[in-house]
Amino acid sequence: MTEDNRFDDIPERALAWHTAGRRAALATVVETWGSAPRRVGSQLAIAGDGEMAGSVSGGCVEGAVIVEAMEAMEDGQSRVLEYGVSDGDAFAVGLACGGTIRILVEPVGGALSANVLTDLVAARAARTPVAYVTDLEQGGGHLAHEGFEQRFRMDRSGVEEDGSTFVAIHNPPLRMILVGGVHIAQALVPMARIAGFDPIILDPRESFANAARFPDTRIVNEWPDEGLDLIGMHSRTALVLLTHDPKLDDPALLRAFESPVFYIGALGSTRTHAKRVDRLTAAGITQDQIARIDAPVGMDIGASGPAEIAVSILAQVIHSLRRG
Repeated sequence: MTEDNRFDDIPERALAWHTAGRRAALATVVETWGSAPRRVGSQLAIAGDGEMAGSVSGGCVEGAVIVEAMEAMEDGQSRVLEYGVSDGDAFAVGLACGGTIRILVEPVGGALSANVLTDLVAARAARTPVAYVTDLEQGGGHLAHEGFEQRFRMDRSGVEEDGSTFVAIHNPPLRMILVGGVHIAQALVPMARIAGFDPIILDPRESFANAARFPDTRIVNEWPDEGLDLIGMHSRTALVLLTHDPKLDDPALLRAFESPVFYIGALGSTRTHAKRVDRLTAAGITQDQIARIDAPVGMDIGASGPAEIAVSILAQVIHSLRRG
């Protein structure tokens, strides 16, 4: 499964409908209470002819939202809607009990500027983290790339403490680059994919990194520094080094230090890492940069064997992503 298959295209659909002259509106979940069907930030795009994409409630209130969206497209104004999802409706979409949701509806070209939406779509295409910030009372919105670091890290949209400012986080898909097509990587790839990461195997040794060993996985048979340049690394990238071979690991580390990746982990014993630190220090790498490396890689859970080591690595990656 590629990144694009998991990367929703709701803003893109809304922009395409607007550009084609079909009119469009975006509905976004801004707050929830109880067991609401969809998380904050979930979106539904509605076209002027009634076509829709996405979901804000798993089907419970979409019909009512579409009616409001049609009216919003007529007057150009945003509106905030609140619905109580009954226990019966919640059960129908797989929940044990009901909840309450607030939904922001914004017509494209009205309350939601077409230029802002165009810039949002461009940032998403470039895999650049971006926040859409709007005032629920005043309407209108703008994009921000800074100022919401905790929300970006937690991938958490929501209403700010003032009760009026809503921040919708648009993060690029999670990515995990594994340097070294070894046994641990074979166990880690499917686990990472289940956890929502797009795994990529980077190894110049085709005997290790090939489709037979890693089916349905992107494989880059390049030297690590060149491969990382080809793949690209953003703030939603975890880099896991599994070769414990300086010829492969060190070039990757030098690239990683220059990047915004949120996690760098390297396989090897404490003694192996000490030698790694000596090499990097001799190469002029600062102690702060070296401190970005989690080594030996993985949480200390007493792991034994490739599968358990893979579990420990994935746990550490998620801990770094969510807790910093």
